[in-house]
Amino acid sequence: MTWDRPTRTVQEQNHFAEARAAEKIRQAIDNDKAARIVARQAVDAQDCQRLLSMLGLDPPDEGLPDTRHPHA
Repeated sequence: MTWDRPTRTVQEQNHFAEARAAEKIRQAIDNDKAARIVARQAVDAQDCQRLLSMLGLDPPDEGLPDTRHPHA
């Protein structure tokens, strides 16, 4: 018995590729926001790096903000 898979049109393939690209961008934005929140709460750069690693997050694209507390 032969099973023919339905073929996708070029338009369907393009739509799928566009959706994947949009999702990739959204994930990058969400990762960046979460990493910045972690960076603001971290005690120092090493703490920030450790927390980001534990959470499986990449550092923000534009570098980490100053995480020093006003009491330091």
